Order: sequence, then structure tokens, then C-alpha cells
Amino acid sequence: MKIVVTANGADLDAPASPVFGRCPIYVFVDTETMQFEAVGNPAVAAGGGAGIQAAQFVIEQGAQAVVTGNAGPNAFNVFQTANVPIYLFGGGTVRQAVEAYKARKLQSVGGASAQAGMGMRRGMGRGRGMGRRAQGAVPPPPPPMAPVAPAPSREEETATLKEMAGDLRKQLAEVMERLDKLEKES
Repeated sequence: MKIVVTANGADLDAPASPVFGRCPIYVFVDTETMQFEAVGNPAVAAGGGAGIQAAQFVIEQGAQAVVTGNAGPNAFNVFQTANVPIYLFGGGTVRQAVEAYKARKLQSVGGASAQAGMGMRRGMGRGRGMGRRAQGAVPPPPPPMAPVAPAPSREEETATLKEMAGDLRKQLAEVMERLDKLEKES
């Protein structure tokens, strides 16, 4: 079975990411062979709708299940429509996430486990909702949320950031090398 794990690195020993829509890397893993492919998240820098774009991308890549720390309502709805289950993983490596999935130790979610992301601007200086408040109406309470995965420790976050910086340095070196080559050809 092909599953996807949100990650902060490009291999099975990379730290799993606690977020879905804006995680830097998706690691697609065949749970039977442990063969994997790490792919950058094309929606990581989206101005809005990152969850929807990322979920559509993951489905297009053939993922049959998602393992992540949290998924917002937009991504959840896309996965629900496509019958792709989401499983919450509280922290560790991609390999540990796959092993927990295979051992049936992960909780499947029946709804979003995070609030709508940065792309959803609700009433930001546009007067939205003011009329109802002026009339005395009280907005409905927010829906209950599933437990949020614990934040990574300082050491885990430092290791993740160092790995991401190393990956960026490698990408920058490749880009600079390609630029040099193109400039020499012209």
C-alpha cells in the first residue's frame, strides 16, 4: 500500500512534520517494501489554499492513506471526498510513522485536527460580522478539535532546521552550478 508521511526531510529517518498543508516534504512509502520517494510540497508557499492544493497533489501521486501530525478542514474535506483516510502521528521519524501505521497504532481522524490555515482571512478589517454583533447575535462556538500533536523539543526543532538548511544549501549549489553552465553556453 502506498502511504504518504509529512516530513521535514527527504528520507525515512527524517523527522515527521506536525503539519500537512505547509510541510516541506511528502515522503511516499510502499508499506510492503519500504521503498520511498521524497517530493517537495508544491503548495508550501501558497498564499492561500495550501491544504487543498497539497491534498490534491498527494492524491494525484496515488497515496492511499495520509500520516501527519495535523490536517486542517480544507485538506480533510479533499481527502474525505477521495476516500483517503488520515492518521495522526504524534512525533518521530518517517520510518517510525510507517511502522506505527503498519502496526495499526495510529488513530484515524473523522474530522479536521487543526483550524483553517493562514489563507483563511475572516473579517480582517472589512467589517464582516459587525452587523450581527451590533444586533446582539452571538457567533456560534468553534467546532471541537482533536488533540494536537505535541510541539517538537528544542533539540528536535534544531535538528530539523539544520537538515532543512543543508537541503537548501544543496539546492542552491545546484542552481548556481546550472546558472554558471547556462552563462558559459551563451
